[in-house]
Amino acid sequence: MDFKDQIKILSDRVIKLRENIATEEATKTAFILPFIQSLGYDIFDPTEVIPECVCDVGTKKGEKIDYTICKDGDPIILIECKHWKQDLNLHSGQLLRYYHVSKAKFGILTNGIIYRFYTDLVETNKMDEKPFFELNLEDLRENHIEKLKEFHKSYFNIESILNTASELKYTNEIRNLIVKEIAEPSDDFVKYFARQVYPSMITKPILEQFRDILKRAFQQYNSDYINDKLKFVIKSEENEEKLNSQDIKNDEPEIPINNVITTEEELQGFYIVKSILHGMIDLDRIAQRDTISYFGILLDDNNRKPICRLHFNGGKKYVETFDADKKGTKHLVKSVEGIYDISNEIIKSLSNYIEEN
Repeated sequence: MDFKDQIKILSDRVIKLRENIATEEATKTAFILPFIQSLGYDIFDPTEVIPECVCDVGTKKGEKIDYTICKDGDPIILIECKHWKQDLNLHSGQLLRYYHVSKAKFGILTNGIIYRFYTDLVETNKMDEKPFFELNLEDLRENHIEKLKEFHKSYFNIESILNTASELKYTNEIRNLIVKEIAEPSDDFVKYFARQVYPSMITKPILEQFRDILKRAFQQYNSDYINDKLKFVIKSEENEEKLNSQDIKNDEPEIPINNVITTEEELQGFYIVKSILHGMIDLDRIAQRDTISYFGILLDDNNRKPICRLHFNGGKKYVETFDADKKGTKHLVKSVEGIYDISNEIIKSLSNYIEEN
C-alpha cells in the first residue's frame, strides 16, 4: 500500500471513530500512533519513537513531551498530543517550551485530526508562533499529502524541508489574509480599489458604499469562476460520453482532450497490466490512452478493443474490465498493486479479442 492510500485510510478511520474516543490516551492510541506509523517510524522501537520523553524546562522537572521521533539517536520531531475535541490554539505554548530545550528541529501539535507543524524560521532555536504547515485529516488535499510525505522516514531531510517551509509558511499566511479581506474588507483594502475607479475624495459614506460594492464584486467573480469550471466539467463529461459510446463501437479516432495529466500511478497500472498479459500476446500491441475521466488500456491502440480502464482520479480506485459484448464492470482496488487481484478479469478482456482473431 502506498503512502497516499495509508493517509486516506487513516482519514476514513478518524471520521468513523472519533465520536467513540473519550480520552487523550485513546486519541493517541487510535489516531496519533497510526499516523506516526504511516510515516514509516517503528512505534514499537523505543530508540526511534520515545513516548513520554523528559523535557525539563528551567526549574520545572519531570516535564514530558508525548512522543519524540529520533533518527540516528538524535531527536528530529517532537509531538504534543491533545484530545480530538481540544482547540489546538490553546496549547501551542506548551510545545514551544519543550521545543526550546530540545535539539529537535520540528514540532507537531495535534489532536489526532489536525496536525500543525512548527520550526524556527523567525529566530534560531525558538519555535515560531505560527505553524508553517497544517494537515487536516477531515479535509485531505492532494498537495498536503505530498508535503506530509517529506516527513516520512524514507524521505526525511531537514535541509530539504526547511528550504520549502519558509515559502509554505508565508504563502499560507498571505492566502489567509486574502480570504479574510474578501470576507470582511478592511478600510485600506477598500481604499486601494476605490481610488482606482472613483475620482473624488473617499469620504466615510463613500468608503462604506465601496465596501459593499467590493464584496459583491468578489461574490460575482467567484460565481462566474465556479460557473466556468462547471461548464468545463459538464462539457468534458459530454465529450467523454460521446467517446465512450463511439470508442467501443467503431474505429473512429479519439477526440483529443486538453489538460489531461497522466499520473505515475496510471503508468504503474499500465505496466502491471502488461506484466499480467505477458506471454499471451506481443506486449508491443498493448497501448495506452489517457482521458479526463479514465486511463484507457487498449489492444492494438484500437478503441474497439479496450482491455481495461483505470479510474484513479477520484477518492477511490476502480479498474473497469469488459466482457464479449463490451459491457464494462468496475472493480474496486485498494492500491495500484490491487490490479494483480483481478488478473483473471483482465485476461478475459483480452481473450475476447484473441478469440475473435
